[in-house]
Amino acid sequence: MTALLLIGAAIILLLAVFLWPAFRPRTLRKPEAEDELPGFSQELAEEISVQPLETQHDPVPELPRLYGVDRLVLLVRDPYWLYAYWEVSATRMEEISAKYGPAWNASRAVLRVYDVTGINFDGSNANSFFDCSLNEYADSWHINVPGANRTYCVDMGRLFPDGTFVTILRSNLATTPRDALSDNLDEEWMWIEGIYRTLRYQAGVSSPMIVEEINERMGRAPLGVSSPGFYNPQG
Repeated sequence: MTALLLIGAAIILLLAVFLWPAFRPRTLRKPEAEDELPGFSQELAEEISVQPLETQHDPVPELPRLYGVDRLVLLVRDPYWLYAYWEVSATRMEEISAKYGPAWNASRAVLRVYDVTGINFDGSNANSFFDCSLNEYADSWHINVPGANRTYCVDMGRLFPDGTFVTILRSNLATTPRDALSDNLDEEWMWIEGIYRTLRYQAGVSSPMIVEEINERMGRAPLGVSSPGFYNPQG
């Protein structure tokens, strides 16, 4: 009897060992990285770690300081100030310095400012002129002029110790504005003012009456039209 019990217990134990996995409770588990699409996690990690690229800007081209062109430009700033800028090519400077020889080294750079108001300037008939001393490296200059509403021309050149002036470049003409109200009167405004003075003392005068009077004098409307809106010149 005892042997049978032992045999039965052994059989039950063996059945429990072999059948336990089938009856073991199934627990939910979090999907592992292996369950994901191949390479997905790696690609996601790479996207997060990528740093934004710096914006590439094309370098802004700089304007050249010199163009190799002989020129002197004169501009107006206000009634009493002019502004001049210039460029003398190396070829031009070599030609002039070679022409005057060693005496060129004793000369100095100046701007000669001519008042040419009301004349046809030929280089020798200016109303007046004055000089502005320059340093050897200047290529522009602000010029204080004595009079408003005047026309000026400027020569850039060299002044020698004996007073001889050699012109290297000559500018355009520039006229400064006036520094006061114009004394020119508009005749049309005076004419309308005259009409107003004629009619303003009449009783009951109104703007349509003034308009009627103006149109009558200009031949735009017949007498008796009290409102310009009722008149069609093309009718």
